[in-house]
Amino acid sequence: MSTERYNPRVAEPKWQKAWDEAALFRTDNDDPRPKYYVLEMFPYPSGRIHIGHTRNYTMGDVVARYKRAMGYNVLHPMGWDAFGMPAENAAMQNKVHPREWTYQNIDTMRAQLKLMGLSIDWDREFATCDVDYYHRQQMLFLDFLKEGLVGRRVSKVNWDPVDQTVLANEQVIDGKGWRSGAEVEQRELAQWVFRITDFSEDLLEAIDTLDEWPDKVRTMQRNWIGKSRGVEIPFHLSEATLGHTAIECYSTRPDTLHGASFVAISPDHPFSIALEAGNADLAEFNAQCRRTGTSEEALEKAEKRGFDTGLTVRHPAEDRLLPVWVGNFVLMDYGTGAVFGCPAHDQRDLDFARKYGLPVRNAFFLPGDQTPVEDEALVPPKTDTVVYVDHFAGIGETTGADGIERTIDWFEAHGKGRGVTRFRLRDWGISRQRYWGCPIPIIHCDDCGLVPVPKDQLPVRLPDDISFDRPGNPLDHHPTWKNVDCPSCGKPARRETDTMDTFVDSSWYFARFTAPQEDAPTDPKAANAWLPVDQYIGGIEHAILHLLYSRFFARAMTRTGHMDVAEPFKGLFTQGMVVHETYRGENGDWLDPSQVRIEGHDDERRAFDAETGAAVTIGGLEKMSKSKKNTIGPEDITQSYGADTARWFMLSDSPPDRDVEWTDAGAEGAHRFIQRLWRIVAGAAPSIGPGDPSGASDDATAMRKATHKALKGVGEDFARLAFNKAIARIHELVNAIAPAVDKAARSGADADRAAAHETLSILVQLVAPIAPHLAEECWATLGHGDMVARAPWPAFEPGLVADDTITMPVQINGKKRGELAVAREADKADVEASALALDFVQRHLNGAAPKKVIVVPGRIINIVA
Repeated sequence: MSTERYNPRVAEPKWQKAWDEAALFRTDNDDPRPKYYVLEMFPYPSGRIHIGHTRNYTMGDVVARYKRAMGYNVLHPMGWDAFGMPAENAAMQNKVHPREWTYQNIDTMRAQLKLMGLSIDWDREFATCDVDYYHRQQMLFLDFLKEGLVGRRVSKVNWDPVDQTVLANEQVIDGKGWRSGAEVEQRELAQWVFRITDFSEDLLEAIDTLDEWPDKVRTMQRNWIGKSRGVEIPFHLSEATLGHTAIECYSTRPDTLHGASFVAISPDHPFSIALEAGNADLAEFNAQCRRTGTSEEALEKAEKRGFDTGLTVRHPAEDRLLPVWVGNFVLMDYGTGAVFGCPAHDQRDLDFARKYGLPVRNAFFLPGDQTPVEDEALVPPKTDTVVYVDHFAGIGETTGADGIERTIDWFEAHGKGRGVTRFRLRDWGISRQRYWGCPIPIIHCDDCGLVPVPKDQLPVRLPDDISFDRPGNPLDHHPTWKNVDCPSCGKPARRETDTMDTFVDSSWYFARFTAPQEDAPTDPKAANAWLPVDQYIGGIEHAILHLLYSRFFARAMTRTGHMDVAEPFKGLFTQGMVVHETYRGENGDWLDPSQVRIEGHDDERRAFDAETGAAVTIGGLEKMSKSKKNTIGPEDITQSYGADTARWFMLSDSPPDRDVEWTDAGAEGAHRFIQRLWRIVAGAAPSIGPGDPSGASDDATAMRKATHKALKGVGEDFARLAFNKAIARIHELVNAIAPAVDKAARSGADADRAAAHETLSILVQLVAPIAPHLAEECWATLGHGDMVARAPWPAFEPGLVADDTITMPVQINGKKRGELAVAREADKADVEASALALDFVQRHLNGAAPKKVIVVPGRIINIVA
């Protein structure tokens, strides 16, 4: 039966309009149904989105639509992470106000997202640069300040002398500012900090409760918090120098102390700073170290370099001296800023020792065994296998963990050290020297000091009339904005011109979505009802800082009475990226896929400039990015194939936690399947209808069984976010039922036609979370009165899901040779007879009778030949 092709360019806008007019996805906080909160990490409005951006939103949408059908009151909001440097860069480059640039981008990206048919409650939309939002963020800051969760301290930062701003470690490239190219300086600046370390232990212990998070993310969180047990050991200088008598080192492996061959201190250690005042060479070395960046990652990647101070310290447990070096790999803000080097058991120390000719000593050997360490062999610092620490602590053969604790006990008992527990986690510096961010609501008064802006004077609004003609923070240069009277004494004072780190904006938005119109930051009743987020979806690149800061905010907001939920995200899923091959023209410039013509297939594929015909180089698969022009916009796909094709392909091609390659061939394949679904439904719909499917023919009954089994499996797949498996089941179902549906539509009895209607209705509901526009069109074609988006998820019939047959392995002389499908209720004699009739059994027996046939019902068949 022929039918018109499904036209997504007509159907998709029609159903999007119908959903909007019915306010179908608007969420009511007072709805009595059980709640389900699904949230994707919200986007930065940088310009236009590409199809790669929409994958995680599509995943969240499938979950939201499925959970609505399952009877939940679903919250599925969308917002914009809208402050940050890109807007200021655009302002400088394009002579446009950051606000104008940002909101134009939001309008564009919102329209692009709506093309995808996402079931979002757009009434809850906000951008973090909205005054309403950052007003409430300033209220939170003041509440945190009152509770002692905000501090101000002097700390070392990366300073760009040209742009006159603090740079994040990631913005320092080869010692230079990422934008200006200027040599970065290390400066001591007063910074506002959130005291996240107040929750170090709690943040660490609670990771064990996050059993719906990926293990790799939980491990990354644990490592970042970095709890360690160690000992602080004073190494006494051979001679007191510049008022210093000892260097205190922190070590988590005091059991390796016998292998110590040097002590290294940070360039920023007070002793190093004291020494450099009288040593120009050391001063220059320290200055070079300070230009490499402050991050652990930057120091790890940098060449290990040192400066020999010429001083020595006494080994605390043995009669020998160790040289003191300044090392560029030692962090001042971890431990004590000093370490003892044990080259035999640490790769970094070994590299350093080899470079400067320092000895390598094995810390682990049996008493009396003085076997040296080969210079090319690194003895691992084993913590869970046998080690020997008998050298000074009187401890014999023991496990590493026990040896460490007993060594710490020895140090404390002999007054040679102090056992301590430390965390790698540091307080969160939130001060940023830029305009486009949330103003920090503090006033600096010469008489009163730091004065919080009274809440009734909030919000502290960003001024509109700013200029980016000068380097540095435009708020510092504004002629009037920063000048204000002190709210405490009334004298002239100055506003704080630093704005908040944009990580602050994204650390509590999940709570604001629960009541975005509330005058306070939250409605605690709504926040407690909706949180934690049941399913959070986003990129692995946010697995540490964003999630950790959000966990801190949840605790801080609980302490300040804004909600009572310590963990913000119950379930977490980190999706893979959408990748696309890249193209370069003859001059090396990146080319957009629309500019390229592809000829040939597989290894013989060649690319040409579509306009000039010049040869184009095909590059590797990379994450879609504007810089490499390997992006495809949602509107390109919706015009060609429709949103449902894009949704279907992005979720079908690979597991959702892995990358998916976007190809024209893949999109075309998905589109063909969309069209096939439409042909099956539209072709059968005029001849079938609802009714009683009992008494259907064998073919129709088999069709129903396949459908109900798929219904059960797809529901389980959606619950596990196994979208590619769900789509594979749907493909298998369509292949299995298509002939029976056609047969029932053409000549079937009433029961068969009812069975076909039931089958196609269930099929459409299985498709609906992934391809919602097609599903609505099919649902209406089948004669259903309401939209499928309102329909409850169908229940499978247990009797149709149960298998009538079972598959048993067949062994010959104890080795599996094949399988046998038999009726579940078959007796032993029937099973034995069926097994002996199998071709491979007959070939093996070669006409002889078996010596024995062993049948374990429902389990296995073993034939002894």
